[in-house]
Amino acid sequence: MAAAVVRSLGSSLGKNLREIRIHLCQKSAASSGARDFVEQHYVNLKKANPDFPILIRECSGVQARVWARHDFGKESSVSVDNMSADQVAAALQTLIQSKP
Repeated sequence: MAAAVVRSLGSSLGKNLREIRIHLCQKSAASSGARDFVEQHYVNLKKANPDFPILIRECSGVQARVWARHDFGKESSVSVDNMSADQVAAALQTLIQSKP
């Protein structure tokens, strides 16, 4: 499912957003879905959007969270703690389609 979400996003990220940030812990079980999403889908997402900033931030003990920066500096985020890679993809899609 996550692969389908990444394909459906295609190169449309720059139309609605200015930046995506994924915060995760390198070791915690709660961040395993976010780590899996990054390992499996970051390359395809970046290839489809080569000039769009997709930032991965790792910090020990941090809550897994996906942030979206919209126009005029407005940001929204969603917690992806204890989610699978598919759930992280769905959360990212929802975040991209929402307006702050």
